[in-house]
Amino acid sequence: MKTATKRKSGKQTRKIVYTLTGVFLGCLFLFPIYILVLNSFKNTKGIFTDVIGFPDAATFTSQNYPNAFEALDYIRSFGNSLWITVISTLLILLISSMAAWVLVRYKTKASKFIFLLFAAAMLIPFQCVMLPLVGFASRIHLMNPAGLVFMYMGFGTSMAIVMFHGFIKNIPEELEEAATIDGCNSVQLFFIIVIPLMRTILVTVAVLNVMWIWNDYLLPSLIINKVGWQTLPLKTYLFFGQFAKRWDLASSGLIMCMIPIVIFYLFCQKYIVKGITDGAIK
Repeated sequence: MKTATKRKSGKQTRKIVYTLTGVFLGCLFLFPIYILVLNSFKNTKGIFTDVIGFPDAATFTSQNYPNAFEALDYIRSFGNSLWITVISTLLILLISSMAAWVLVRYKTKASKFIFLLFAAAMLIPFQCVMLPLVGFASRIHLMNPAGLVFMYMGFGTSMAIVMFHGFIKNIPEELEEAATIDGCNSVQLFFIIVIPLMRTILVTVAVLNVMWIWNDYLLPSLIINKVGWQTLPLKTYLFFGQFAKRWDLASSGLIMCMIPIVIFYLFCQKYIVKGITDGAIK
C-alpha cells in the first residue's frame, strides 16, 4: 500500500515538474514576441525609455501599423512572398515525393547510393555554397524570382526526400500491386493510390518548407534584392539604416510579416508531429 502511494506521489511530482518546466520554456520563447507586440504600439521615445513596459499615454501610438504598411509596400511584398513560397513548396512536394517513391519501389544499388547522396546533402551548410551559387546564377541569368524558386527546389528536396522515403516504406506494396492488376499505369498509380496515403507527411513537409521559405532573408537578399521583386523579410530590412533605426516601424512591420505564417501554422500544426513520426526511418 505504501509503495503504491509513493509511486502515485512520485508521478504527481514529476507531472508538476514537467508542467512548470513547460510553462517556463513557453514564457521564455514567447518573451521576444511579447516585446515585439508592445513596442509596435510605442513611439521611438517610448521604446528607448522602457523596452519591456506597457505603453503609457505619452508613448502610445496607433500609427506604426499604417506607416509600416505603406513603407513595406505590403501588398506587393506580400504577393511576392506568397507566390514564391507557394510555387517553391508545390514543386518541392511534387518532385521529392515522386523521387522518394521511385527510390523506395525500384530497389537497386544505384537507388541506395542516390538516397545516401540526398541524405548527405542535408549536412552541407548553405554558407559553404553561397558564393559559388551566386556566381553560377549570375552567369546563367537566374538572378530573378524564377531563379530563386529553382534554388529553393534544390535546397529543399533533400530533407523532403528523406522524410517521404521513410513514410513510403510503410505503405503496403500490395495496394500498388492490386492497382497495377486493375490496369493502372505508373502515373495513375502514384497520383491515385500513393498520394492520398501520404496526406499527413505531405502537410508536414509543406509546413516546414513554407515556414522556411517565407521567413528566409539570406538567399533572397543575394538573388532578388531589387525594387519590385523584394519579399517581406527583405523589405523589413529597410527600417534598419546606416545612421538610424526605426524600431517602432520595424516592430509593427515584423508583426505583420509574422501573422500570415502563424495563421498557416495553427491550421496545420496537428499534422506536423504525426507526419514526422510516421515518416521516421525504421
